[in-house]
Amino acid sequence: MVAVPVMTGDPVPETVVAVVLMLALTAYAVLAGADFGGGVWDLLARGPRAEAQRQAIARAMGPVWEANHVWLIFALVLLFTAFPRAYSSLGVALFVPFHLVLAGIVLRGAAFVFRAPAATASGPQRAWASVFGAASTITPFLLGATLAAVSSGGIRVADDGAVTVNAVYAWFSPFSLLVGALTVALFAYLAAVYLAVETGGELQEDFRRRALGAGVAVAVLAAVLLPLAPRTAPHLWELVSARGRLLVATGAVLAILSGWLVWQRRFLLARVAAVAEVVVLLWGWALGQWPYLIYPDVTVFNAAAPDPILRFALWATPVGLLILIPSLWLLFAVFKGENPQAGEPAGALDPRPGRVVGALEPRPGRAAAAPERGRVAPAEAPDAGGAPRLTAAWWSRRLRSSRRLPDRP
Repeated sequence: MVAVPVMTGDPVPETVVAVVLMLALTAYAVLAGADFGGGVWDLLARGPRAEAQRQAIARAMGPVWEANHVWLIFALVLLFTAFPRAYSSLGVALFVPFHLVLAGIVLRGAAFVFRAPAATASGPQRAWASVFGAASTITPFLLGATLAAVSSGGIRVADDGAVTVNAVYAWFSPFSLLVGALTVALFAYLAAVYLAVETGGELQEDFRRRALGAGVAVAVLAAVLLPLAPRTAPHLWELVSARGRLLVATGAVLAILSGWLVWQRRFLLARVAAVAEVVVLLWGWALGQWPYLIYPDVTVFNAAAPDPILRFALWATPVGLLILIPSLWLLFAVFKGENPQAGEPAGALDPRPGRVVGALEPRPGRAAAAPERGRVAPAEAPDAGGAPRLTAAWWSRRLRSSRRLPDRP
């Protein structure tokens, strides 16, 4: 029977901070996980529609994909603020994998930018696409293996803060390798379901087949991992069985339901079920891991900062979210929203026929200025008072239509 440490003082502040930390990790898994999975499918794009698949992935990820890392930054800031002992210990124990993850994120970002003009090129230019796909595959594998390392007991932290790592047990055990592979497969499944929603026709069928294949991979890896867990991570298995079995069972049901919905081509519902599956499985692991941050030496209670710091973090978090959430909403609304005028002739962008940018309203006694050739005014829907409504749709039209303008001399 696993002995669970009990906090003798007031455990509420550190418990609440730990829950907020877990919420940030959940958001990162759901949002950035799909982006990593998109990179996996970019690497594995094959067949006559390979370039169309890559373009669909690029359109789906678009300019918002880098924003998803804000949740990882938020989680790290909260970790070193509220649980400094855990942060310092993880910084030592996971020095190599954390830097590899950081390198993967940076390389992935750079490759995503450079691959855009080189997407259809060959030779050295095409290498950026390979870097993007490889970094998108290796990074989530390392993140999954990290999750297994903090749960397996391969990282020990002494009372004086000294950290020792059994690299074979922590990193190269079958348990860690399988959790890393399961993370990649789960993110690939999530991305394929997302992409099936955002595409149509043959491309949608391509991503449907990939979602079904990734779903089978997830099921096989989970089937291999489950019998292995009682021997390699017995405490985690025991605690998950005692506390999180309802969530784990719910996650399994959601996985089956999501796969069935993909099979039935009900992609929007499948996406909801896939997201719920990831959330439920992650929280099932958290319940089994509780209260350990690094098993078996560092817990939420013995690693917590003093109460004033915890309370400051709790008060500061809503303020930060009040800035972050609307910013993310605007970002997604602008760049992921539908452009109702996309594909229309350039002149159709102006609700007033014949108006073009540069055509100044004639002043009394003066002729109108000659319009600048090729520049078309973006659509601006004035309100009752004559001022344009600065809605998300307006920003979307504004930004998209601006791309049609030629460069100024």
